[in-house]
Amino acid sequence: MRIALDAMGGDYAPEPNITGAIVALQADPALNVVLVGPQDLLEAQVEASGYNGDRLSIVHASQVVGMEEKPTDAMRQKPDSSISVCWKLMAAREVDAVVSAGNTGAVVASGLKTRLFLKSVKRPGIAVTLPTSAGHAVLMDVGANPSARPSHLYQYAVMGEIYAREVLRIESPKIGLINIGSEDVKGNDLYRDTYRLLNEGPLKDSFIGNVEGRGLYQGEADVLICEGFVGNVVLKVSEGMADFLMKEASRQIISSLDVERDKAKLAFHEMGKRFRYHETGGAPLLGIDGICIICHGSSDAHSITNALKGSAMFKDRGINSQIAEHLAQKPVA
Repeated sequence: MRIALDAMGGDYAPEPNITGAIVALQADPALNVVLVGPQDLLEAQVEASGYNGDRLSIVHASQVVGMEEKPTDAMRQKPDSSISVCWKLMAAREVDAVVSAGNTGAVVASGLKTRLFLKSVKRPGIAVTLPTSAGHAVLMDVGANPSARPSHLYQYAVMGEIYAREVLRIESPKIGLINIGSEDVKGNDLYRDTYRLLNEGPLKDSFIGNVEGRGLYQGEADVLICEGFVGNVVLKVSEGMADFLMKEASRQIISSLDVERDKAKLAFHEMGKRFRYHETGGAPLLGIDGICIICHGSSDAHSITNALKGSAMFKDRGINSQIAEHLAQKPVA
C-alpha cells in the first residue's frame, strides 16, 4: 500500500510526521510512504533520522497551508500546497491514501475540489470514534458538512454502520440520530426528515430513534448521526470535558493517596488512553474514492504511526467497496 503523508501538516511538522512514518514502515513491510512537502527540507530531515530504506520517498510541494488560514483562500492562493499535492497524487492513482494533520478545513476542501467521491455518495463526512460505557461509538459528521441535507445524513448512517462493523467490530450496530429530544417530532426540518428516512428506509431495523446529548456516552447507539456543525461542537466539548475531568480527578484523588499513589497514576493513565486521539491516529473522511485520514493538529509521532496503520486496515477490510455496494443497492432520494 502506498500512502501520501502531508509532511508539513500539524503544529510540530515535519518531525513527528517523518518519525511516525519510519515507525510505521518498520512495523509493516507492505507499506510505502510518500512524504509531501519542500524537498530540500524533507531530505535533510530524513537523512538526520538515519533512515536509509527504499520505502520512504519524497514528492516536492512548494507551499504550506497554515493551521489558521481560511481553507477556501488557501486552496485558491496555494495550489502547490502539500495538502493539494497529496490529493492530486491520489486522484492520479499514484497513492492509495492521504494522511494529514494539517488544516482540517483545507484537507476537506481540497478533497471536495477533486470530486473524488465514491459512486452514489452525495457528500463525504468525517467519522470519529468516541469512548462510551458500552465500548465505542462512531460519531459522524464532525465538520466536513455543516449544511447537510437529509439524504446526506442518511448516507452517513450507511457509512457509519459499515465503519462500526468493520473497524470497531460491532456485529449489529445500532444507529441513533442526535437530537434535542427522543420524540420523532423533535428538532428542525433537517432532523425530522432524516428521522423519517431512517425509520422508513432500508436501515429501519438498525435505527433506534433520536438520541439526546446525555445519551451519547451511555452506549445508547453505536453510530451517532448529525450534521457537521453539531458534530464538531459535540467533539470539541467532549475533548475539553474529558481533559478537565481527568486532570481534576487525578489531582484530587492522587494527592489524597500514599502507598497506592503509583497504582492510581497508572490506572488514570490507562483510562486516559480511551479519550486520547493519539491512540486512534485520526478520523476518516468517509465517502471518498480512496482513503483520507485526518489527524489532530497536535498529533505526535505515535498518532501519525497509528493513522498510517489505520489507512492500511481501512483498505484491507474493504470499507469503500461495501459503502458503494450498499448505496447502489439501496439508494436514497
